[in-house]
Amino acid sequence: MSRAPLYRFRLYVAGDTPNSAQARLNLNALCRRYLTGRYRIEVVDVFRHPNRAMIDGIFMTPALIKLAPSPVRMIVGTLSHTATLLEGLGLAPIDA
Repeated sequence: MSRAPLYRFRLYVAGDTPNSAQARLNLNALCRRYLTGRYRIEVVDVFRHPNRAMIDGIFMTPALIKLAPSPVRMIVGTLSHTATLLEGLGLAPIDA
């Protein structure tokens, strides 16, 4: 019996801007629906931690990096289109 993988995400935001707030809400909703109990989200505010953004090559926000499981993937935007987001993250939609 194999364990379901833990998904690790890093979401880069620009403070409390509307697009950043929307990306946070959308990512949390997606994870609660499709990855219940199998995800961790780290939020990095580029205004507070600009060096972290530069290290990861972030030049636009909001930007989401899927760190695990492999492969690493990045998506930029508000994460508002669920089907596209699931595909971009390499997740098969369960009931989309």
